[in-house]
Amino acid sequence: MLSLIARTALTKNSSVWLPGIRAMSSGGPTAPFTTLSISHPATAVTHVELHRPEKRNAMNRAFWSEMVDCFSQIAADPDCRVVVVSGAGKMFTSGIDLMDMASDILQPEGDDMARTSWNMRRIITKYQETFSVIEKCPKPVVVAVHSACIGGGVDLITACDIRLCTQDAWFQVKEVDIGLAADVGTLQRLPKVIGSRSLVNELALTARKMYADEAKSSGLVSRVFDDKEAMMAAALELAGEIAGRSPVAVQGTKVNLIYSRDHSVAEGLDYMATWNMSMLQTQDVMKSAQASMEKKSPKEVAFSKL
Repeated sequence: MLSLIARTALTKNSSVWLPGIRAMSSGGPTAPFTTLSISHPATAVTHVELHRPEKRNAMNRAFWSEMVDCFSQIAADPDCRVVVVSGAGKMFTSGIDLMDMASDILQPEGDDMARTSWNMRRIITKYQETFSVIEKCPKPVVVAVHSACIGGGVDLITACDIRLCTQDAWFQVKEVDIGLAADVGTLQRLPKVIGSRSLVNELALTARKMYADEAKSSGLVSRVFDDKEAMMAAALELAGEIAGRSPVAVQGTKVNLIYSRDHSVAEGLDYMATWNMSMLQTQDVMKSAQASMEKKSPKEVAFSKL
């Protein structure tokens, strides 16, 4: 049913991307991964599905390294122009798998306090990279959330570029309820995503749930859908729209949006000028301009791989 809806959504406007439509999920983890299912539902679109449905997609030890490997490969893949992230089963993710991760978190190695602390810092920075690699990936990442998105799930989605959710979705910065401060991205990225320091403080300090309507009104997500099938169809359609544009323009836009978020306007403009002094030499500009004059969609232009 999902593949039919996705196909219908994408075939509304005929384009060069249509022949590449395939199934959204392989039905299980994709080797060598044990927690992720990787598929290619449309040309230049990679679908990364959190795939531990029997464990509510809880983030075990393997997940933290597999996400880094997965997105490092995606970043270097010239055949991929955009990524869709979702969760298999009944919910997006229940967050960290405490049973599996307890030894790393509660019993770091070390002969004394200094060495124990040093090893704990190494572990935390390693886990931080699991989601930072999404932000560093030059390909735009669309995340589609259904049902619960708890703890580490919020860390994950705030590192993505576009966030969608279902009407039954809810979000929870859970860490204070388990005796720690969120340490892999939520406290750093959520204030910049939502823009309300008061609301971020409330969510982080109380661990209360934020439901879909509030998530949309606050800016955490940009669109809300009735159910998962409608959301996934829309995510795939959106990914197809992005994939149909010049990869030089799209990836350059993501890189500069993130740079400008973390720098002053003057610094962002200077970086942009330096970026485009080389990137404007691309043939994609002339191809896009020609398509516009001929009243063609950018998706009808054959852009080279990047």
